[in-house]
Amino acid sequence: MAADDEPAALPFQEAMDVARLPSQGESRRFMGTRAAYLPGSDYSGEVSIPSTHRAAFGGHVYGQSALVVARTWKEMEDEKGAKEDERFDLHTIHGFFTRPGDRTRPFIYNVTPLTSSRTFSTLSVTAYQPSQPSTNPDGDNFPAADASLPFPPCFTAICSLKLPEADSVGVSTQEAPPQERFASILSTREPDAWPPAPPVDITGMVEVFGADQPGRFPIAIMHKVDMGAYNEGRPVHERRELLLYKLRQPLPADGTDGFDANAHVVAHAYLADRNGLLMAGNHIGFGHSLARAASLSYTFVMHVNASEAVMREEDGWWVQEAWFPRCAAGRGIVESKIWSPRGVHVATEYQDGLIQGLPADEEGGYVNPKL
Repeated sequence: MAADDEPAALPFQEAMDVARLPSQGESRRFMGTRAAYLPGSDYSGEVSIPSTHRAAFGGHVYGQSALVVARTWKEMEDEKGAKEDERFDLHTIHGFFTRPGDRTRPFIYNVTPLTSSRTFSTLSVTAYQPSQPSTNPDGDNFPAADASLPFPPCFTAICSLKLPEADSVGVSTQEAPPQERFASILSTREPDAWPPAPPVDITGMVEVFGADQPGRFPIAIMHKVDMGAYNEGRPVHERRELLLYKLRQPLPADGTDGFDANAHVVAHAYLADRNGLLMAGNHIGFGHSLARAASLSYTFVMHVNASEAVMREEDGWWVQEAWFPRCAAGRGIVESKIWSPRGVHVATEYQDGLIQGLPADEEGGYVNPKL
């Protein structure tokens, strides 16, 4: 619960809000209106992270990029009078981060159609941020005037959309869901009795600030399952982390206010980006000596129709199952599967990023080369 003088955590409809801008040639343009989440800015009480930490949560520009792609495609479908059974679902998002995001400035998006067929299409999206501060000194609720500021690119992605379809001759395969494989762990508590997912999931910070920090992470309430006993003694690539989540506020999926099933796909992609590289750093031994972690590329693939990604309060908790198959040369991989409350493998995430630790000194401490 946020204190009276603290802003409440934003639901999807506000966190991902975008304004339509005039098109430029074949490109359709949008601008995010709300500031991105800053990890660690939401610790309660007197707790705070260093003021030098300013990089916005990467899931914001990633998710919003996919959202404006879906909005662009819907505009194009409306323009050609597409019937309901001819409308496409988001299928894949392949994104690349080229500059850190600044939460006090809006993201501006250019979406360009690339290819189109009866059942499968692709679009590119490039996100920019102004090189000057927002014309709103509050650094939030960005006005349209910000779109005219000079801006360099900070993120680019190619997204695909496909026509929804049934399983081919009834074939659908997957492994047993985590609700079965980890039933002995999950059954020990109610989902919301597990600790909240940490604002910044670095072991040293959790030890100092406590594991009971709910924070104000947007869109969903998230809890982290204690997998310590399961992971003990296992090699890193065999360890697992489980995050349980549900929406903070109902999100329409029927087109109300412009939100359909594709918005739910975007929400899952946004949430799957949370703390992954930090958890990987913990498992490879950087929990007390992490120097840097940052996303470089991130792929999200839907395995089912978008309608199966819709999150309803009555359905219960979704599960993100994450693991860390490889770390080398200052880079690490995070993979995760998104599971529905009824145990359907809905999507897979694959993320590559910087994971770098501080070197140890002769006394067993750590040396920060920036000091």
